[in-house]
Amino acid sequence: MFKISASPFEIFKESFEGEFYFDQSFEHEGLKMVYATDASVYQEKPLAVAIPKTISDIKKLVPLAKKLNTTLIPRAAGTSLAGQVVGNGIVVDISKNFTKILEVNIAEKWARVQPGVIRNDLNAYLEPLGLLFGPETSTASRAMIGGMLGNNSCGLHSIIWGSVRENIYEINAILSDGSEVVFEEINKIGFEKKCEANSLEANIYKDIKQIISIPENQKAIVEGFPNKKITRRNTGYALDAVLDMWQSLESGGSFNMCKLIAGSEGTLCFVTEAKLKLIDLPPKEVALVAVHCKTMRESLLVNLVALDHKCSASELVDKLVLDLAASNVEQTKNRSFVEGDPEAILLVEFHAETQDILSEKTSNFIKDCKQKQLGFTFPILINDNCKKAWEMRKSVLGILFNQKGDTIPTNLIEDAAVTPEDLPDYVDEIEILLKEHDLKYSIAAHAGAGELHITPMMNLRNRAGKDLFRKILVDSLPILKKYNGSLSGEHGDGRLRGEFIPVMMGEENYDLFKKVKHIFDPENVFNKGKITDTPAMNEFMRVDEEEKAPFVKTIFDFSEEEGILKLAEKCIGSGDCRKTEVTGGTMCPSYMATRAEKDSTRARANMLRHYYSGKSEVVSYESESSQITNQKLQTKNSQLATKDVLDLCLSCKGCKTECPSSVDVGKMKAEFMQEYYIKNGVPFRSKLIGNFTKMMKLASIAPWGYNFIYNNAGLRKIANKIVGFHADRTMPHLAKETLLSWWKKENRKEKKENRFEKSEKKNTQSEIVNPKSKIVNIFLDEFTNYNDTEIGKKLILLLQRLGYDVNI
Repeated sequence: MFKISASPFEIFKESFEGEFYFDQSFEHEGLKMVYATDASVYQEKPLAVAIPKTISDIKKLVPLAKKLNTTLIPRAAGTSLAGQVVGNGIVVDISKNFTKILEVNIAEKWARVQPGVIRNDLNAYLEPLGLLFGPETSTASRAMIGGMLGNNSCGLHSIIWGSVRENIYEINAILSDGSEVVFEEINKIGFEKKCEANSLEANIYKDIKQIISIPENQKAIVEGFPNKKITRRNTGYALDAVLDMWQSLESGGSFNMCKLIAGSEGTLCFVTEAKLKLIDLPPKEVALVAVHCKTMRESLLVNLVALDHKCSASELVDKLVLDLAASNVEQTKNRSFVEGDPEAILLVEFHAETQDILSEKTSNFIKDCKQKQLGFTFPILINDNCKKAWEMRKSVLGILFNQKGDTIPTNLIEDAAVTPEDLPDYVDEIEILLKEHDLKYSIAAHAGAGELHITPMMNLRNRAGKDLFRKILVDSLPILKKYNGSLSGEHGDGRLRGEFIPVMMGEENYDLFKKVKHIFDPENVFNKGKITDTPAMNEFMRVDEEEKAPFVKTIFDFSEEEGILKLAEKCIGSGDCRKTEVTGGTMCPSYMATRAEKDSTRARANMLRHYYSGKSEVVSYESESSQITNQKLQTKNSQLATKDVLDLCLSCKGCKTECPSSVDVGKMKAEFMQEYYIKNGVPFRSKLIGNFTKMMKLASIAPWGYNFIYNNAGLRKIANKIVGFHADRTMPHLAKETLLSWWKKENRKEKKENRFEKSEKKNTQSEIVNPKSKIVNIFLDEFTNYNDTEIGKKLILLLQRLGYDVNI
């Protein structure tokens, strides 16, 4: 016999402490499809998925990637809008095990955290300490520090709190040679010392120094980078920040490589820890002025007034979003402040120590607007009521996707940033471009920072739509360049914008970016194809060219949702379902328990989309059978993979209300499982659970025997294995007698006593007629009848003592 050699993956798995999914079993293939997408329009199945448990695990992945000539794709919450965590390499998910807040220094105002810590969860921990981590994305309830660092996230308060780049002190990371490094603030002497060692870290400092000290390169950076007045400059690598730090070294300033790592999208190193700058909590008194405007341009002129009044946030919501929010279960209550039918509302926030100062700020702002004849009404929300408006603003993308038809919102020109002064004119020109193509669109978000998320609605199911998708972005570039704007503000380049960096920044700067990538990562170990050498922006998209949504015959009525596939496609990957118990809410309880992407509502919707579109790509093992047999096996594996991902869905329906796109996974799971049972029969375990009452009735004949088996660990494991339960699962014990049996005995006893009492009363000739009885009807469920009988007994006895007649 010939010994079959193990694959590199199988050998690697033996020393890997975490989870590693690489083979062609339906479980592994299904999980790879779960990680094939993020919150963008892109989709590409990874080679493998790694969920590391330790830093050592991450270090082991580096030589594996080199050996296989593949790349590691760092992934946190997976809410990237530009395809940053989509690719055919090894996806490395740090969201499950790298979630510790390691240290907080209250006096010096910093926190040391792992990259899987969620921004809002961190701030919930810091709030009792009077501290806050400032950068705040609309996905802050699930966005993680690692992902925020990769994108240099900003958020709605960035005009006062800045981006991650301004709020990072140190980074612990693994370099492309597997070595560990700490990037921190250093002076000129420290910089020179860094260059003296014989290591990849030393080479990085030396080569960055060489690049940044060449006058021609400095000139290219100064002339090619966006206007420095734009706070959200996140295109390419932050060489403008590097140049500023380098020039400051001569005058006693400092240099921190963290500022280059921020916004690098996981392409330079693998971050394992971060030391964050913290700030004091803002004043508790807060007011939100919702300025209602008749035109979009008017709202952007109000924005300039708001900035003059030193607001803490200035965010835009347009008419389309306002109208859609009115039909969303969760957001209807959050738009109660809306009056009339405004074309746009600018949400302007102010903080103050007292209500009097706050009132003065809002009054002065409103007075100024009225003097400039801007806005037609100005409702004010105070303190907790402000949260409702912000929740509506943050749910924009999900709300937009909750529309019918094949024309969907596209994250296309939604990350461009200009100065707030240029914003009105820039938006005017972009609107002209979109109207030329008769495109419906939404405009929302960060007016105060000069960045509006402009989201055109397009049909990407056909070649014409994909060509237009590209054309709109290409045609928008000259407009943006005219205002010396930034192509990427906070959502990053990813696969969407990387292709156009040379156009916006110039070939000289793009060459510098490629050199930076090579300095850090010459073998493309980290996130290849992002920022540099990016594929064409309309390749590897979720929907194939000319693909029409297939008609799927269902048992439930999905006509309101335009079919089960369209309902699944409503999930855009925004990850609202990944929030934890700290944030609160219902969606998704199984994810809250396991913290595994596989158990998120998003994963289930994705797998159902793959399955019902026939694009699950769950392959069968090699076989000499006919092609038809292989196709059947592939379909079977696809079905099993989908069932596996749906397994922990509790059908709680939290997603139907809390998902901004109202993706009802509970209904889709019921449909899928019915189809599965029709094709494959109902499993014994499911029959057992479905007939629990009959099973317990049978077991109650000899409850002592049932209890003996399930009180004995060995016997319990055998019994569980037979019926299909987990070996360690305990079972509810049976009562010595059912509640119904006890009740019948009590009734007989009571009737006997009543007859005796009546006899006594007749003898004494003093019978009293009772007033009308108070009756309580009790529904006897199977658990109370067979298992929790003592609870039922106590309830009945209590009611009787209180004077009620009990009827079961």
